[in-house]
Amino acid sequence: MRTLTVSTQRAGAYPTIRDALEVAPDGATISIEAGVYPESVRLARQRVSLVAAGEAGSVTIDGSGAGAPTIACSGAEVTLRGLVVAGGDYPAVEATGGRLTIEKCEVRTGYAAGVQVVDGAVVDATDVKVLGGQHGFVLSDAGGVLDTCEVRGISDDGIIVRLGANPTIRNCTVADCGYRGVYVYQGGRPTIEKCDISTTGDAGIVVAHQSAPQISATWVHDTRGVGISFGPGCGGLVETTRVEQTAQPGIDVAEGANPTIRAEEPTAGQPRVGVQAVSGATTQDTEKVEKLLAELDSMIGLAGVKAEVRALIDEIQVNEWRRSAGLAVGGASHHLIFTGAPGTGKTTVARIYGQLLKALGVLPNGQFKEVSRRDLVGQYIGHTAEKTTKVFEEAMGGVLFIDEAYTLSRAGGASADFGQEAIDTLVKLMEDHRDQVAVIVAGYTDEMLTFLDANSGLASRFAKTLEFENYAPDELVLIVNRIARNDDYLLAPGLGDALLEWFGQIERDRNFGNAREARKLLEGMRKAQSGRLRSLGRMPDRDDLRTLVLDDLLVATR
Repeated sequence: MRTLTVSTQRAGAYPTIRDALEVAPDGATISIEAGVYPESVRLARQRVSLVAAGEAGSVTIDGSGAGAPTIACSGAEVTLRGLVVAGGDYPAVEATGGRLTIEKCEVRTGYAAGVQVVDGAVVDATDVKVLGGQHGFVLSDAGGVLDTCEVRGISDDGIIVRLGANPTIRNCTVADCGYRGVYVYQGGRPTIEKCDISTTGDAGIVVAHQSAPQISATWVHDTRGVGISFGPGCGGLVETTRVEQTAQPGIDVAEGANPTIRAEEPTAGQPRVGVQAVSGATTQDTEKVEKLLAELDSMIGLAGVKAEVRALIDEIQVNEWRRSAGLAVGGASHHLIFTGAPGTGKTTVARIYGQLLKALGVLPNGQFKEVSRRDLVGQYIGHTAEKTTKVFEEAMGGVLFIDEAYTLSRAGGASADFGQEAIDTLVKLMEDHRDQVAVIVAGYTDEMLTFLDANSGLASRFAKTLEFENYAPDELVLIVNRIARNDDYLLAPGLGDALLEWFGQIERDRNFGNAREARKLLEGMRKAQSGRLRSLGRMPDRDDLRTLVLDDLLVATR
């Protein structure tokens, strides 16, 4: 993935975004340094990212005098990140077909839509603020997701969904609109969940022309018109949704409309919806948390690691209680470093940690993706950033576990440069998506210190380092016992003492595999048992088949 720099100050950089786009190959990233860029951008059938090089909001693309949309995408695959986009009486951002990803952007325009998505386009908008315009978002024959977006100061409708559009609108705040908060018509079928819709000049949500939205866990309040209105021929669902301080009736269903209404009765306090509550709008499954902690406790050894994980979980739970009490809660990183020799349970603990974060409501799915250097590093310049980004996106919502992460920072040869590119890409992604994924890097203790020195911002991305110590001999005997029992084997009397002696005298160099050594030894004992049973001269009975004896150990360690 090639990166082109745009700057009005730096020598050698492209002076305008359009200049960079003229030479940008497919898949390129246009990195835009801080400043105001008075231009409009046209993107047709391109795959490109326009990204603020510095803090979100440091770059303004101002097309208010262009007589056209500021950013117009046609059949393109475009990512916008960290930008302020200003328009005139045309949409600030317009996508016709293709795919638009817009993150951490602020949009404002004149008598037009802030973001307009039409003709089969798909939009993924996260943490986008539309703070001025005739409409906020307009989705027409389009799909996608609006997540944690804010629409304010709109002269007409905040969000329009029409012509069969079926987006998911989640954790969004729509307020201070001159007309309706959300207008769904012409067969629109959006999913509206956990949204805060208020202070509209007319109704909060209006459904018309054969439309059927799914509205859940939403708060509609303080509107001059009714809370939710269903016109003739419309259906859909309203459930666990509070409608209060609106014109009467709160939910108006016209003759000929047939939505399912399971509205929530008003209760004391403000429901936790919209962008202001998204950091704490999670549901904790305490029963699942306790089961996972019990599973962690059942692991052999690792007393220090277990204590550290419990401390992390305690902090997350207490922060949730503080949010519920209306107290401030600081931002927290869920990225971790696991150090220690192989076979000490790092992968298993990482899996449990991901499931704990899911049960605590921190991550949506807790999925586990394990990768190594070959999954992240490409074979030519630019390929690595593309591979790393793809892997990272696949792990979103869960845990990305990078084993032997120190191999990315090994010195020597061109491959080291590619490894460095993977590290630099990870640092940026970990910060941009710190609430959407947990990255765990693992490896030998000394080598991981070198890895952390590979990028000045890398160490600060991780919340904590967990040291996995080698298993003691008695713990390795317990591991052998557990593996054998799970595989329906028994250890003959006296074999445990012999195993303890063996593990006590074996050399513990950097190649020692801990639990892997235990499993490898057990495999050798099983093979020895097979040879022993074949030479009995009779059919072995059930006890013979299940029991491992001292001779099997002697053969396996010979």
